[in-house]
Amino acid sequence: MKSPLRPRRARGLLAIGATTGLVLGALTAMPAAGAATAAGCAVTYTTNSWQGGFTANISIKNLGDPIKGWTLGFAFPNSGQKVGYGWSATYSQTGAAVTAKNLDYNGSLATGASTNIGFNGSWNGSNPAPTSFTLNGVTCTGSATPKPTVTPTVTPKPTATPTATPKPTATPTATPKPTATPTVTPKPTATPTAAPGTGTPLAINGPLHVCGVDLCNQYNRPIQLRGMSTHGIQWFSRCYNDSSLNALASDWKADLFRVSMYVQEQGYETNPAAFTDLVNKYVDMAEARGLYSIIDFHTLTPGDPNYNLARAKTFFASVAARNAGKKGVIYEIANEPNGVSWASIKSYAEQVIPVIRAADPDAVIIVGTRGWSSLGVSDGSNESEIVNNPVNAKNIMYAFHFYAASHKDNYRSTLSQAAAKLPVFVSEFGTVSASGDGAVDVASTTAWLDLMDRLKISYANWTYSDAGEGSAAFKAGTCSGGVYTGTGVLTQSGALIRDRIRTADNFPTS
Repeated sequence: MKSPLRPRRARGLLAIGATTGLVLGALTAMPAAGAATAAGCAVTYTTNSWQGGFTANISIKNLGDPIKGWTLGFAFPNSGQKVGYGWSATYSQTGAAVTAKNLDYNGSLATGASTNIGFNGSWNGSNPAPTSFTLNGVTCTGSATPKPTVTPTVTPKPTATPTATPKPTATPTATPKPTATPTVTPKPTATPTAAPGTGTPLAINGPLHVCGVDLCNQYNRPIQLRGMSTHGIQWFSRCYNDSSLNALASDWKADLFRVSMYVQEQGYETNPAAFTDLVNKYVDMAEARGLYSIIDFHTLTPGDPNYNLARAKTFFASVAARNAGKKGVIYEIANEPNGVSWASIKSYAEQVIPVIRAADPDAVIIVGTRGWSSLGVSDGSNESEIVNNPVNAKNIMYAFHFYAASHKDNYRSTLSQAAAKLPVFVSEFGTVSASGDGAVDVASTTAWLDLMDRLKISYANWTYSDAGEGSAAFKAGTCSGGVYTGTGVLTQSGALIRDRIRTADNFPTS
């Protein structure tokens, strides 16, 4: 969002190094016209870095009185650090000084409420974390929350204090963390309770197609595929072998294996023939186990897919010709477009899709969307731009990516709205922040899974690997040990997702 979605991330999901800085703010009393106004904040700033670039994720917590509208300020320690594409805020930079202003949906922060924002940036020389932050001009300087109502006792008219100080900050207790809205989830996990068909997902459903807004099987019935995405195959090929694919099919009882082939970041562009062969190998391995596969042309940096248009045409002409006879191949033509308009993404799609169709006229194709495949929400837009100007092609779906700790109610609302108008495929999501790292947000992840189950939206979780990130399904070192079954080798994220994927599929056959 990876978009903020990896928005990655969402991404820079595959960071080579990580830097973390934590600054927690103290409260400062700001008297005004007879009433005490408390102000203060806590800011957590974390980064995933790679050579010359980084993803920054920022959590802002309001420790003062409720605010409507905020501006976060900070300065980079190194003049070579620059803000690039950002999400969940409007960013500007003058010299080393950076400001981030709220968007419409996250401008109101009650006492104790938090919001998450982030951006992708570049660096030259070094990439240290900022050491000081301000929120609406108030410096965040400590980790305590020393009762903003203590300072107002220095009021000139102490005789008025019994009535004038009815603890103004007590009211915000009525806003207990708006992010706890997983009440929207009436536990629709009851859907996958029985599978009318028998056999592997591929054997039951056969070739897939898009019908209306749904992904449908050979019986023209809507289905939901649930599975896992690889990490970058240039880094984690050790994780994808007969044993790990057997575990995915038999122990996880998954339906889907997404093969993420990075184009840059030491990927396809370095050796097109070798990476094409590796992708085909993984497709064959998935098919042999009755799994569907997604061939993911994993564009990340730069974010404009047209930069890789010639490479995309070459790659997809090759893999489509080679895999056209298979029933279970889905093509994802641009992972997470970012910093680019929907018109440009649409133009790219309408040039690449005919290349695939020339060899494989019926396969399902997933088209990336604006704002790190957030349907535009990470850019302050929504699905309407696609609804009003759809890609001119049949049998296509639109990608939606999210990371549960960073993307919550407004993203879920967008997906719900979009799913009523567009065929949507969640080809990547994480249980953690948009960087691909951090703690698992169980409540938000559960809300997302329940929503996708209820709407029959297919998904692939990031990531089936032992990467040193919170999003990894396996504990570090698992891929070197060769044992992939059971829960002992799983991280918290892996155990949570495996438990959900293992519930019985519902694949109607009549």
